[in-house]
Amino acid sequence: MSTEADAKMKDSEGSGFLDTVRVIIHALILAFIVRIFLYQPFNIPSGSMIPTLLVGDYLFVSKFSYGYSKYSLPFSPNLFTGRIWSAEPKRGDVVVFKLPSDNETDYIKRLVGLPGDKIQMIRGTLHINGKPVERRRIEDFVLREEGHERKVPRYRETLPNGVSFDTLDLIQGSDADDTPIFDVPAGHYFMMGDNRDNSTDSRFFGGRGVGFVPRENLIGRAEIIFFSIDDTSSLFRPWNWPIEIRWSRFLDLIR
Repeated sequence: MSTEADAKMKDSEGSGFLDTVRVIIHALILAFIVRIFLYQPFNIPSGSMIPTLLVGDYLFVSKFSYGYSKYSLPFSPNLFTGRIWSAEPKRGDVVVFKLPSDNETDYIKRLVGLPGDKIQMIRGTLHINGKPVERRRIEDFVLREEGHERKVPRYRETLPNGVSFDTLDLIQGSDADDTPIFDVPAGHYFMMGDNRDNSTDSRFFGGRGVGFVPRENLIGRAEIIFFSIDDTSSLFRPWNWPIEIRWSRFLDLIR
């Protein structure tokens, strides 16, 4: 009797183990499908999109917003060219894309120029097709860097399609405040960081400059912040996490 009971117990344990393995495999497959086709997590390592995005923000990017290219897949396999189920991005979208100079590095910027647009900065004001973008001074932004704080001029900009967002002007009269006219080619986009004087974006070409971004290089649209922690925090000081986590940024929609 005991032998039969032991055998049944072993069969039950074996069945339970196999069920657990199946659940794990199914969960991994589901996570892989979500990661490839629906949402991909990204974190913000630099301050080029302050004040919209802060260093230490973690966000979800919807990969289905613009359709799919080879860069939507891990390791960018050369399975097809162009985009499938393509949809046009909108002016003002915060976009993750592959840096055109290496097609490997992920960048995140705001799309301000569509194919055929003429983009220019004149005395710190963005001009689109010869018209200045509405730019209104609002309350200064308190920028924290290396333990120091300083107030930085902040502006509310409104694009021609009505999308509004805040930008910073760290350096009045910087080289990036006045540019030539950029004619955005067909099938390309013009990207800029909201932290205008601390952003390597489409105003710069060559090296780590972004230049015009091909449609194929778009990964997706940044949608929501799901976690945020102060950039000075450390994994080795978990007792500080409750005060270093930016609770107010949880589930913030990205605009």
